[in-house]
Amino acid sequence: MRDEEAALDIVQDAMLRLAEKYGHRPAGELPMLFHRIVQNAIRDWFRRQKVRSLWTTLLSSLGPGRDDDDQDPLETLQPPDGSEVQESPATQFERAQVLEIIRQEVARLPERQREAFILRYWEELDVAETARAMNCSEGSVKTHCSRAAHALQVALRARGVTLEMKS
Repeated sequence: MRDEEAALDIVQDAMLRLAEKYGHRPAGELPMLFHRIVQNAIRDWFRRQKVRSLWTTLLSSLGPGRDDDDQDPLETLQPPDGSEVQESPATQFERAQVLEIIRQEVARLPERQREAFILRYWEELDVAETARAMNCSEGSVKTHCSRAAHALQVALRARGVTLEMKS
């Protein structure tokens, strides 16, 4: 993981899940179950890290001329090629400031839009999973996500944030 604190958090969360969900099982089954829970937690952590690193790329696609309600603009992006580029401290600081502004603007979204947006683009749930989690139709999820994306675009522009598409 290369992050001791994250690794400790994952192990602690895995222990809690094991105790909550499988505490009634025989002691011989627990090591195997714990191993599986830890593996899944690690996969989830890496998936979330990937999504977090793509925030600026995802939000940069929210350009003008995207009035098609059936197409979700955030689903059409391709992630960067994975090559690691060292950023200068100034660039890292700038990125941190932009991410904080994005966090603030996401927090200002109406509750259902924020919920749909976070489930779809932060937690990486598909439309059907998000609809089940929100107890609504898939069409409602698409509408909430589209409105959230457009609201974020307007709010970010109003705060002077212009995101560039990474190629």
